[in-house]
Order: sequence, then structure tokens, then C-alpha cells
Amino acid sequence: MPVLPRSFSPATISRLSLANAVANGLIVVTGGAVRLTGSGLGCPTWPRCTSESFTTTPELAGHGVIEFGNRLLTFVLAAVAIATVVAVWRSSRRDLRRLAALTFIGIPAQALLGGVTVLTGLNPWTVAAHFLVSAVLVALATTLWLRSREPGVGAPLLRRPFVLLTWGIAAATAAVLVLGTIVTGSGPHSGDVDEADVPTGDRIGVDTELISQLHADVVFLLIGLTVALLVALYATDSPDRVRRAARDLLVVQLAQGVVGYVQYFTDLPIALVLLHMLGAVLVTAYTARLVWSVRGPASDLPLTAPSTPEAAASR
Repeated sequence: MPVLPRSFSPATISRLSLANAVANGLIVVTGGAVRLTGSGLGCPTWPRCTSESFTTTPELAGHGVIEFGNRLLTFVLAAVAIATVVAVWRSSRRDLRRLAALTFIGIPAQALLGGVTVLTGLNPWTVAAHFLVSAVLVALATTLWLRSREPGVGAPLLRRPFVLLTWGIAAATAAVLVLGTIVTGSGPHSGDVDEADVPTGDRIGVDTELISQLHADVVFLLIGLTVALLVALYATDSPDRVRRAARDLLVVQLAQGVVGYVQYFTDLPIALVLLHMLGAVLVTAYTARLVWSVRGPASDLPLTAPSTPEAAASR
């Protein structure tokens, strides 16, 4: 019977944390594919796929395969999250335990929310909540990975106004994501289709054009805040890590904005909507990176791998 090592190396923890972040982002994209292909009710019940089977059946055809496949990915994500938690707990990195635990706890919570989404016939509000919880998990998993590469969290690297501006960018990003889910919930891609492949299901009862304009306005605000931070960082003696994080975030924001406008004016083709969902994942991850970057490492010393957590505590 295999025996777990008494302590995992920093490199192992970092690799598992990265896999955790990637898996959380991937399941957002595959979930988007489920909705965009009209497979949201490919398995018409939960936790079973049908009232008599936990797996898809030939009668459910392609939609059942797509939805059931996405459900299976949850187990892959859970396995990665469990491995990450075990590795963190069997190491000296006590500072990572909370983040590792939160990324794991979010998975069963998401599974339950996904079940509610199916059982309510893809209510657009539960669909929106399902995505937003995933965005939070992406941010947490990204932060966990970034922190795992450094020996703890140190002091802020920026003056307080800059730190507040960074958090303002994070808040604006959250607002963009929330409004984006409302735009989606009022649009044509409900997640289910009838026998003629025509979208069916309830939609959020708001003016799609109006909410889309509001969404775009907040995107402009977000980009403006990021540009302001970037200019301020280059105008002052700010660390390169923060400058790079702000610059890369701006590039991702602009690319996401272009995709958003193109998809809107081309009547929301599935491929572009899916690309836009991937962009939302990247914006979330790069925003988490920006927030992480404003605090330096606890030490300039390289990460080491003590033989046991107890040995690390005695140092």
C-alpha cells in the first residue's frame, strides 16, 4: 500500500496549486459549452442523470453526453483539490491552508448549486450564481498558486492610495462579472433547446440592450481604473512585479472587451461567446494576480523543503 510522504516539497505544492487553478478555469469553459450547446438539461435530473441511471443513456443522445461529461469533470477537479489540500497540510506552509481548504469546500458547494440549477429547470439566476461561484474559486485558486511560489506574505509594496485603487479594480471586475451574467441571463442562450434546437427556458426579464450598455459602461470604468493605476505605477518607483501584473491585466481586459463587442454585434455566435467566457476566467485570474502582487514575499530566501512540518516549526 503506497505511503504518503511526511512532507511535500514546495515544487509539488506549486504544481498541484497550478493544476487546481487550471482545473477551476477549465470547468467554467466546459460549463459554458454545456449551456451554449443547449445541453443544460441533457441530464434532466440530479444527482442522477435520469430517474433510473447515474450515467447518460442513448435516449439522451449528444446533449446527455455533453452534460454528463461536464459532471464527470467535477470529480477530476475534486481529486486535484483534495491532492492540493493534502500536500499543503503535510507541509510547513500553514499560511496556505485556508486557501487550499476554501478551494476544496467550494467544489461540493458548486455541485449542490449545479443540482439546484438543473432541478429548477435552468433558472437564469441560479445559472448566474453557478458561474459567479466558479469565478470566486478561480480567484482563490490563482492566489493559492501564486502564494505557493513564495515563502509567505510580506508587507505591502505600494502606498495606501495605490492599494485602494487595486482593490477598486477588483471591485469593478466583480461588478463586470455580475452584470455579464445578467446580460447572459437575458440573452438567447438559455442552456436548453427543444426538438427543433430552438432555445427554451426562462430568461431574466430585463431590457437586454439596456443591461448590455450598462455592462459596457462598467467595463470602460474598469479599464480606466487599470490605466490610471498603470500610469501611476510607472510615474513612481513601484516594483516591477506590480507593474507587470497591471500591464498584463490591461492587455487581457482589452482583448476581452474586443471579443465582447464583436460577439454583441454579430448576434452572439457560440464560438465567440465561449471565447468570451474563457476571457472572463482570464480577467478573474489576472485580477487576482494584481491583488496578490501588491504585497511582497515574507522573505527573500528561496523556498526550502523541511523534512516535516514539525521540523519547520522548530526553526
